[in-house]
Amino acid sequence: MLERFLSFIIYGLSTAIGIIAFIYPFWQPALQQSQTHRNDSPLLLTVLVTLCFVVILFEVQGQGINTKLIALLGILVSINSILRFMEVAIPIPGGFSPIFFLIILTGYVYGGRFGFLMGALTLIVSALITGGVGPWLPYQMLTAGWVGLTASSCRIVVKPFKKGGSQTEIIVLAIFGGLWGFIYGIIINMWFWSFATGIGEHDLQANIGFIDTLRRYALFYVATSLLWDFVRGIGNTFFILFFGKATLSVLRRFQQRFDFSYISQS
Repeated sequence: MLERFLSFIIYGLSTAIGIIAFIYPFWQPALQQSQTHRNDSPLLLTVLVTLCFVVILFEVQGQGINTKLIALLGILVSINSILRFMEVAIPIPGGFSPIFFLIILTGYVYGGRFGFLMGALTLIVSALITGGVGPWLPYQMLTAGWVGLTASSCRIVVKPFKKGGSQTEIIVLAIFGGLWGFIYGIIINMWFWSFATGIGEHDLQANIGFIDTLRRYALFYVATSLLWDFVRGIGNTFFILFFGKATLSVLRRFQQRFDFSYISQS
């Protein structure tokens, strides 16, 4: 009981920090736009990386995620980081990235906590490999972590349709991946929006209400990111539809093999 409570506190703290970091410009548009996120990114990155390591240590000690799965997490993060390197080396149209495919499926199979770590660690490791470290990184880590964290919710949707077989499962995950193609862009654009200036009715202005701020952001998103995110959503859906069944089979095979514990004879 205590282990679950502490786990909830750690993951809840990570999520709360991320939500506050993203949305406070909506309530404080009077802040100087160029300074809204520029100064807080290093601190947020430090806090987020620290929380990830705390989570890993906690999970290993508490056996929430056993050590064998932690080792598997390292392998999967490495694979995803290589996929992102390939994405940078061979530019892909629009906002599509192959990394979300594996983040979603691991979160679905191994649970939200595993999925959160998969998403956050994939972004920081791949950023170090590709040279993509910048003020945007902690926000990307948080959002990718939320992709994996929420992937386990697909189980609730799939459960009533078990008679539909694996095809129903793939369809649900494909829809989920498609939706996150847009949601990821909507969230990520928030950190960049506060830097934007000289875009008329689309930029963040001082002394305006929440509704007007939200309207301006919606216009900014449609003008700058909607088509980009559409490509990401289509890419996520395509990958899950065509490669999801085989990948789920492999992930579950590892899950079955790792679902044991050593019993000391001493």
